[in-house]
Amino acid sequence: MTPRLYRSRRHRMITGVCGGLAERYDWDPSAVRLIFALLMFVPIPTHIALVYIVMWIVLPEAPE
Repeated sequence: MTPRLYRSRRHRMITGVCGGLAERYDWDPSAVRLIFALLMFVPIPTHIALVYIVMWIVLPEAPE
């Protein structure tokens, strides 16, 4: 069974979405934040800000 995706409590800057992705896939949290920031300026059909907000609402916070 694969581990669930949670919002991070430890690597949190604003809501913990990027930190949670970094913890889940064993990446550097700063790199995930940088990727999200760079994608904000790329014109893609589903804007990354909307994806971030949806993930903030849908993802549960990591258990303590």
